[in-house]
Amino acid sequence: MSHWEPSAGASDEWYTPPHVFSALGCHFDLDVAAPFAGPPHVPCNGFIYDRSLERAWSGFVWMNPPYGGRNSLDPWLDKFFAYGNGICLVPDRTSAPWFQRSFKKADAVLFTRKIRFLRPDGSEGKSPSNGSALMAVGERGVEAVMRASRVSGLGILAIPHDRVAEAANLLRRAA
Repeated sequence: MSHWEPSAGASDEWYTPPHVFSALGCHFDLDVAAPFAGPPHVPCNGFIYDRSLERAWSGFVWMNPPYGGRNSLDPWLDKFFAYGNGICLVPDRTSAPWFQRSFKKADAVLFTRKIRFLRPDGSEGKSPSNGSALMAVGERGVEAVMRASRVSGLGILAIPHDRVAEAANLLRRAA
């Protein structure tokens, strides 16, 4: 939840629900933005709970970064795309400059239906004002968002124009 979408008494702690991970059908090596008491259902071997932007990342990463203020996603996305191996979940804000920059760096993007995120107590939140996007980089990430789109119907798959040939090769191999 961001400060430009205020919700009285709301927490900034919102967890990705299990059905997103089921749809992706993959296992991550590292959750790079894990909350301290995060959900036990994230299919991941390791977790970074603090100072993630200062630490080294390894393997295939999952990132649901803190949304915070208006440009607070920029450093997270900069590091994610420089690292180049994983899936990140961000708000579907296609008109935002940060989203347009990130879309061009992604190998594939899955635009999802509105995801009802989970509160720390496990209860489901209300329907958000907009959808989410799963941005993938690297072969494992692309395969996972393709699977989530094709098999689970989680959303609409988009490939940045300059990456269409690479995605077509992945599709052929996955078929």
